[in-house]
Amino acid sequence: MFGEFIKEKRLSKGLGLREFCKMIEVDASNWSKVERGVLAPPKDEEKLKKIALALDIEFESVLWREMKDKASIGAGIIPQDILSDTKALNSLPMFFRTLRSEKPTPEDLEKLIRMIKKGEE
Repeated sequence: MFGEFIKEKRLSKGLGLREFCKMIEVDASNWSKVERGVLAPPKDEEKLKKIALALDIEFESVLWREMKDKASIGAGIIPQDILSDTKALNSLPMFFRTLRSEKPTPEDLEKLIRMIKKGEE
């Protein structure tokens, strides 16, 4: 979850809630709700960049992508790079069925395994 991820990074840097909120220019009471999962994460990339700067997360790093993905998922948005990948987008229904523990066909499972292992299809 985005809020837990940010709170963990914030605390590991020794930043209190109010100090962090001043750095990223948000209201502390609202941000507290984001960290607890009561409010959705910000969607705006500029806000995410401010958060990354405050937490010393380098842009385009693995942590940056993880933070952006968590924000997208927490806001109910499929990340743009997935939306622009037709093959990945077409595989989402199978992925969701698998996550919901619905019984996918053996072919669906094979396809999912190939995609995960090799980034194919």
